Amino acid sequence: MKTLYLVRHAKSSWKHDVIDHQRPLKGRGKRDGELVSIHLKGQIKPPQLIVTSDAVRALTTAQYFKKALGVADADFKTNHELYDFSGNQVMRIIKNLNDSLDIVMVVGHNHAFTSIANMLGNKYIDNLPTCGFVMIQFDEKSWSSISTGKTIKTVFPRDLK
Repeated sequence: MKTLYLVRHAKSSWKHDVIDHQRPLKGRGKRDGELVSIHLKGQIKPPQLIVTSDAVRALTTAQYFKKALGVADADFKTNHELYDFSGNQVMRIIKNLNDSLDIVMVVGHNHAFTSIANMLGNKYIDNLPTCGFVMIQFDEKSWSSISTGKTIKTVFPRDLK
């Protein structure tokens, strides 16, 4: 069985004069990152690997989950190809995960993550909100074989406020 955790980056700030890739989280994004990650601690098994977009807002969001879920530095990777809004590169990364891994968290961007959550899960999500979490399980032994799985859990910041 394979379990995929999808996390859309938390709310970013538009106050800074930086390129999109360098946009940081705003205050609400930082609070939501901490809120959702701490809420999930003890409710889910820690991922064996976290792979995150290297965009500042996604990387910072992923670090909240890394800390709350106790993921080791060696099991925390950035991948520039996750700076993807269509989902094609994200799916390629998921399908090429090492089959020795059973639980993986991927942190990235919309519109890709809403599309992927709907394509891979069996519960329709209109829009995966910022810092939204989706857990999907697949009755497969290989990541390359996954198709439609079962949406087990969703946690959105608004559910916790």
